[in-house]
Amino acid sequence: MSLFWYPELNYKNEQLSKAELLDSYIRYYLARLQSMFKYENLPETIPAKWLEHYLLNNGNCIIAKVGDDLFALVGGMGQEATPYYIPAGYVVANPWIETEGGTLSKQYWTANVPGHDQDAVIIFNDTYSQGVIPMLVRYCTQLVENDLSMGIADILARATINISAADDNTKQSAELWLKRLKDGNLGVISDNAFIEGLQVREFKAAADSLTSLIEYHQYIKASLFNELGLNSNYNMKRESINSNESQLNDDMLHPLIDDMLRERQEGIKRVNEFFGTNIKVSFNSAWEANEIEESALIEEIEAGAVAAEAEAIAAIESISTEGASDETISDNIDLDNNVVDSEDDVTSEEIDNGTGQLEDEIEETEIEKTSEEVDIEEVKEDIEDVKDVFDELIEEESEETKEEEEEENAQEDK
Repeated sequence: MSLFWYPELNYKNEQLSKAELLDSYIRYYLARLQSMFKYENLPETIPAKWLEHYLLNNGNCIIAKVGDDLFALVGGMGQEATPYYIPAGYVVANPWIETEGGTLSKQYWTANVPGHDQDAVIIFNDTYSQGVIPMLVRYCTQLVENDLSMGIADILARATINISAADDNTKQSAELWLKRLKDGNLGVISDNAFIEGLQVREFKAAADSLTSLIEYHQYIKASLFNELGLNSNYNMKRESINSNESQLNDDMLHPLIDDMLRERQEGIKRVNEFFGTNIKVSFNSAWEANEIEESALIEEIEAGAVAAEAEAIAAIESISTEGASDETISDNIDLDNNVVDSEDDVTSEEIDNGTGQLEDEIEETEIEKTSEEVDIEEVKEDIEDVKDVFDELIEEESEETKEEEEEENAQEDK
């Protein structure tokens, strides 16, 4: 099917085929992904949406100069390669770009190889240049199959009972009775043969399967959005979930989209260096909002850790500075010496007593300082013990959470 597909608005109550549903799903998700990245300072000859279209669908494209203008071109990789087996040749055939020799049909070189100089820069969508089509096909195929199953279950859910008749007279009587009920009239059954020849069976499986299919549909969509870096939690518990459960899949959101952003930034950097441009690329829309929120959260955590560390250091320093200092001791010594010199009638016994008292004070001060140093070491040991206990509590809580989830999954499987 071509890139632009305009189906008729009047389907005449006909259901779309699997291929049409799959194609529609993929295009809707590709349209969503057009909002993932934003570009700045792109040349007018390189529209951002078509550059993204090439990367998302083909997995790669090149930026090359045709005449005096830069173009994003898509094609196939050639045989020549770099020492890391990355193809250096890139074959492009575009009948809608006019050149001096006619339409564009050329092999570009994305690296310097023997006999050829680089004249283009290649940009990858991801490390392995897959694009997103394989992933979208996988998930969207499941969505299409589930849509068809839900459609069938929805139709069968109308048949809540099945009425079977033993003969034509009973069948006609049953149809008449149902018609009167539909018209809003009450009917009276007066024949025992009608009751005995009529069998009614209830259908409940269709309604139950429809609920399961809806939950499965929600699970597929959430898994796809998580692959694309958007947090879409699915609640299979049929009850409220806490904040910890809603954040269980946050870690899996980033690896793929971070790889896609890195490949674009590295490719744009090579373009800027080779062609002298000033192009920039970054996250956009919901992806940008998530990045800002997470950066703010990280900064808040780091600020809290720095503040806690500063408080701990201040507490230790306040403990170490308590008690008499060396300067206080020396001041006391000078004061005692001045007192002795100023008093002529002081006896040698009194001097000896004063000196002994001063020595006792010095010893007591040293003992206090030693005890304070011991207190500092004890505080440090207490801090380490608290950290160990905190780590153990976190590990126990995570193990209990895992055990609860395993028990819930086992109960649901039963």
